[in-house]
Amino acid sequence: MKYITGIESYSGQKKTAVTLGKFDGLHRGHQKLVKKIRSYASNECESIVCAFDMHRDSLMTNRERREHLENQVDWLIDQPFTKELREMEAETFVGDVLHKTLRAAHIVVGTDFTFGYAKRGNAQMLLEYAEQYGYTVDVIEKERYMGTVISSTYIKDALTQGDVKLAERLLGYPYEITGTVQHGKQLGRTLGFPTMNIEPEENKILPRFGVYACRVKIDGKWYGAIGNAGIKPTVTDERRRLLEVYVYDYEGDAYGKEITAQFCDFERPEIKFGSLEELRENVMGDMRYGERFFNELNEHSI
Repeated sequence: MKYITGIESYSGQKKTAVTLGKFDGLHRGHQKLVKKIRSYASNECESIVCAFDMHRDSLMTNRERREHLENQVDWLIDQPFTKELREMEAETFVGDVLHKTLRAAHIVVGTDFTFGYAKRGNAQMLLEYAEQYGYTVDVIEKERYMGTVISSTYIKDALTQGDVKLAERLLGYPYEITGTVQHGKQLGRTLGFPTMNIEPEENKILPRFGVYACRVKIDGKWYGAIGNAGIKPTVTDERRRLLEVYVYDYEGDAYGKEITAQFCDFERPEIKFGSLEELRENVMGDMRYGERFFNELNEHSI
């Protein structure tokens, strides 16, 4: 897959099958669009995902989106939502961007896709210009879960409630955070349970502050873990968002390593305890909860 920033950097010479949108989270609805452009891909036609970066709190970083789409499409274009793009007339976008620059032979969008100045462009406009510019248009119906349209907003609401199981069903994969293990105060080690701290990127959403069963990948291997997402109010007033994980059966030194944590199940909200001893007792309970969770998981998978 070729990865570029900005449509102006596109240099492909073949006809293309293009899908456009925010693609925040690449949820099951987005995956329908990707599947459709892949169906058009051939030696003569390349597939393109054009993702508009809105710079808001997001479910997925640009890097994560790139990793999820690797080996699925021919091109991923991360398109900053610039002033020029916001003010471009919709007709100009169709003629200059989709037709001339991207060489679109097939355009695939959702039913609510809009583009151009004042969002004047939509699926109907794409259809109106299809014959003039020689492309086809597929308008894909929304994917639903239990009768509700799957959207980034729906997933964010689930994460706000700590319902990471629902978020996983909507996304089609576990919600996760990747970061580099940082040096902390080593309080966990002092209390008898050494932990790893990672900080999400600034715009990456952290689920409801609390304790979760997690799966953690270190050096390519997955481990069971418990994690606290939040600001650790018992031990600091910094209000710095962190995910602190205790990883079962890992004995190495992970400082400086990049790890990925997937959220599997919510146990309890984050609490400010009255003392370190009270904190320690509750964390020991969290660790037992995590052990039960993964033991039951393993029993069901046998």
